[in-house]
Amino acid sequence: MTDTAAEPVLLTAGLEEPDLVPMGHADAVVFAVGDAERAARRYATALGLRCTAYAGPDTGEPETVSYVLRAPGTRFVLTSLVQVIGPRGRELAGHLARQGDGVVDLAVGVPDVHYAYDYAVDRGASSLAEPYEVHDRYGVVVLAAIGVPGGTRHTLVDRSRYRGPYLPGYVPFDRW
Repeated sequence: MTDTAAEPVLLTAGLEEPDLVPMGHADAVVFAVGDAERAARRYATALGLRCTAYAGPDTGEPETVSYVLRAPGTRFVLTSLVQVIGPRGRELAGHLARQGDGVVDLAVGVPDVHYAYDYAVDRGASSLAEPYEVHDRYGVVVLAAIGVPGGTRHTLVDRSRYRGPYLPGYVPFDRW
């Protein structure tokens, strides 16, 4: 059997701890793109993906517009900048200026964000955001973010108490 995004991801603790530690599964690959709607339409058509969620200025997110595309076992999130207001906007603007379109975050679903965050930081990952909760009418999501060599952000996600379309702030999408 080959590895797929739907299978559990196992990370090793290093030579001093040879046991494998289950860290979760692929949750989402987040891309910064110049035009999220156009890119989402292309990905949906070319790859047969379905757009299931949306966030933007009309949903309360003034800096960015994002479309969530579903694939078996994971999601692709295509995000573009609307205006720079805070850190998220500066981060996206900087990435697009330096590198153009590309991956800015690899989100990993984990059963315990606090444990996974502490585990990674104790072994050398940099802390980008300590565990925190976000919520809306669909429930609660626990998130944290770490940085690893190479510069890609990794968001740790526990959505076990969440039934929404993606994350708080996103709405179901069915316009295409």
